Amino acid sequence: MKLLVIIASIALGCVPGSVAEASAREYQSGSSATTSPATSASTPKKASAKKKHHYARREPKQKAPTPERISEIQSALARNGYYQGNPNGKWDSNTIGAMQKFQSDHGLDGTGKLDALSLQKLGLGSDIAGVSAPRPITPTSSSTPSQTTPPSAKPQQQAKTQ
Repeated sequence: MKLLVIIASIALGCVPGSVAEASAREYQSGSSATTSPATSASTPKKASAKKKHHYARREPKQKAPTPERISEIQSALARNGYYQGNPNGKWDSNTIGAMQKFQSDHGLDGTGKLDALSLQKLGLGSDIAGVSAPRPITPTSSSTPSQTTPPSAKPQQQAKTQ
């Protein structure tokens, strides 16, 4: 690279050799003689900047109801006299109004939005919805090794009992 700078300066004939050599030294060392301390001090340091944490995008815990589920809710509201018309599977203004009226009449917050207690009062939710913490998943009895009997032990037990 130094040779290229020297050849370029000779070809141009306007750059003295000492300047060309200084340019070549600066290029090789990666520093610049023209940079003043004031400009380097005024630039923000990356080390002092706060680090941004990038979190993985999480799936929402609750999904939007399907048209079939909305039709079930509309049917339940209609059975109780709150929804007029045929269930169409769309969460429209008629459905929201019916849900608000139902919620208000049953002592719930009349938001018109679906919640566990509203579904429970409509007869579409679980018995413990919104009342207690979710139950942990319990393993089935066939998957626990203490309750299963190995196949080799079964013939011996039958032989002893006979």
